[in-house]
Amino acid sequence: MLGFCIVAPMGDAVAKLLGQSVPLGEVLLVRFALQAVVLIPLVIISRRAWRMGPRVFSLVALRTALHIVGIAAMFTALQYLPLADAVAIAFVMPFIMLLLGKYVLGEEVGSRRFVACMVGFIGTLLVVQPSFAAVGLPALLPLVVAVVFSLFMLVTRQIAKQTDPIGLQAVSGVMASVVLLPALLIGQAFGIAPLTMIAPSANEWMLLVGIGLLGTTAHLLMTWSLRYAPSATLAPMQYLEIPVATLIGLLIFHDLPNTLASVGICITIAAGIYVVLRERSLSILRKRAAALRPATGLNRGEAPA
Repeated sequence: MLGFCIVAPMGDAVAKLLGQSVPLGEVLLVRFALQAVVLIPLVIISRRAWRMGPRVFSLVALRTALHIVGIAAMFTALQYLPLADAVAIAFVMPFIMLLLGKYVLGEEVGSRRFVACMVGFIGTLLVVQPSFAAVGLPALLPLVVAVVFSLFMLVTRQIAKQTDPIGLQAVSGVMASVVLLPALLIGQAFGIAPLTMIAPSANEWMLLVGIGLLGTTAHLLMTWSLRYAPSATLAPMQYLEIPVATLIGLLIFHDLPNTLASVGICITIAAGIYVVLRERSLSILRKRAAALRPATGLNRGEAPA
């Protein structure tokens, strides 16, 4: 998940650069098509499992649709907002994921972690306010991203242990390409600006290839992480994406959040770090309780909330 937090903002930065000259639909098509082109040979060579039963296949189709919508909303938001602001606003997502983990998956979420995520959500609202004042409704697009990707990760969690990560991403790339290509052809025919296609320059092709590779790598890392840990544990770690995005935004776009947004980002990061440390502490306590239980016959000893 740490790798995802580093690689994903790099892909967002490339998308922000491309959004100035390449239509959104074309960026999405190349991003997913390259994912399929890169991963299908790996699936064949390594003889990884890619066949899926009806239930898993339908969940993968839903996951792919959520993936397309989420990335489209984020790429659009990046055309209006600084990179760090867009990522920080989207960080209502871990809060939503903790709720989904608790009430949908039945995962344990203690009261302290719950309160810490609410504090992080308040920090996110502080980031929204100046962005909304500056650009209006597009400032809310990262909130759409948060909801969509929370559902995306919930679906991923349901199938992560039943699918190979590389096979899953390869099939998802093919599905997305099959959906996007006809959409672009229709958009081209009717002159729908975001769904038209252009002939990219050599530099734009380099950026398109970069966004495909970065996006594929990031989501492979995320899928692997969900294979080995519950979403309630992983969600707070994603707060680390904010300082990475801030640094990339400064280096490439010379953007820094304003004072109110900076305060909100600091609150969000502090809340996330607290939850990570709390989760680590609880994990240690659970292991100690599990080690004592066989010897003492204790039925209690679970870590506190």
